[in-house]
Amino acid sequence: MILTTVKTLTLASLLAVSLPAMAVVSASPSFAASALASLDPDHDGTVDLAEAKAAASAVFDKLEKDNDGTLDHRELQGRILAKDWAVADPDNDKTVSKDECLAYVEVLFKKADPDNDGTIDAKEPASPPGHALLRLLK
Repeated sequence: MILTTVKTLTLASLLAVSLPAMAVVSASPSFAASALASLDPDHDGTVDLAEAKAAASAVFDKLEKDNDGTLDHRELQGRILAKDWAVADPDNDKTVSKDECLAYVEVLFKKADPDNDGTIDAKEPASPPGHALLRLLK
């Protein structure tokens, strides 16, 4: 009985910790369209690389509170997954500069644009790179 309760509580704890990440991964197409609309200043229904980088720059500036020119794990608030840090932080200093952030956005953008048309439309954020891009830009 006690072992079953411990297993249940452990599973519940793991699920509770995983739910925010799962919510981003399983975002509905309408959520993706809404998120894209907020990143689309020219209202053409797509986000191009310049728009994505402008959004990333604004997010970087908003999160960078200590004026050291970089963001660490804490400041990024889960926007870059641990498995992606090697790409986002190529100098391995455990922080991401604005230049590194914008380079990472470009990597994600290219992966999230499988038709290579230079834009992200409402269907493309459904991919894992699309989710990663939205997570970073929101």
